[in-house]
Amino acid sequence: MKQEALVIRNKSFLWGEQTYLMGVLNITPDSFSDGGDYNNLEEAFQRAAALVEAGADILDVGGQSTRPGAKQISPEEELERVIPIIKRIRKHLNIPISVDTTRAEIAQQAVRAGADIVNDISGGTFDADMLTTVAALEVPIILMHIRGTPETMQQMTDYEDLVGEIMGVLQERLSAAEAAGIARSRLLIDPGIGFGKTAEQNLELLRKLDQFQSLGVPILVGTSRKSFIGKIINQDDPKQRVWGTASSCCAAIAQGADLLRVHDLPQMWEVSQVADAIWRV
Repeated sequence: MKQEALVIRNKSFLWGEQTYLMGVLNITPDSFSDGGDYNNLEEAFQRAAALVEAGADILDVGGQSTRPGAKQISPEEELERVIPIIKRIRKHLNIPISVDTTRAEIAQQAVRAGADIVNDISGGTFDADMLTTVAALEVPIILMHIRGTPETMQQMTDYEDLVGEIMGVLQERLSAAEAAGIARSRLLIDPGIGFGKTAEQNLELLRKLDQFQSLGVPILVGTSRKSFIGKIINQDDPKQRVWGTASSCCAAIAQGADLLRVHDLPQMWEVSQVADAIWRV
């Protein structure tokens, strides 16, 4: 099924023709791999500029950690973390910005500040106003699959049909988004690697990722530095999982991923260039 191109800030995302990269910019003290690295506004902006220079197509700005066990912060604190850096990026860099949030209020203010995309790990389920807010804002949204919350998700990994159940939930979220008034061309999905899944289930999702193409929307995959990679290569330090991440990214591309959420650029840019040359012909 051919997907309609998405144009954001004069950049065309031609789904299926190449792999696009979303660079991670966590403005948090407790994210699993880079918590506290970019809390200062100037450091955060320099990181954003470096990601763009290294090949990022989108910057994903998040103020709430979603690592397993992460506790919720207040909306006020989340706003204080993400709005200043979004404004700074928008003033100086002409790149699409995604805001990683589950709150409609944050999404609305982030878009007003210059963000272009909403990346919601709850698929629009944590905040009943999220889908109608995004519809009114007329921006794309990435709908991810999760069970429970970051605090509880790793106790909810019992599936009878892993891919079938996740696809069913994502189809329901796509239908809910369209019913709320969001155009199909503005919808993306994320199977939620590491969110309410065991290490083996993450591997199964990567093996069977091509099945998600039947939903007819672009697929985002986020494996970057995650614990299942550390388990395989016996590496406790997330920042030392670069080449394990590279392998998972290559696998995702081979199975039809359209967008990869990554920390390590330019390394994953090189991976995507070679993988695209092999599989996107």
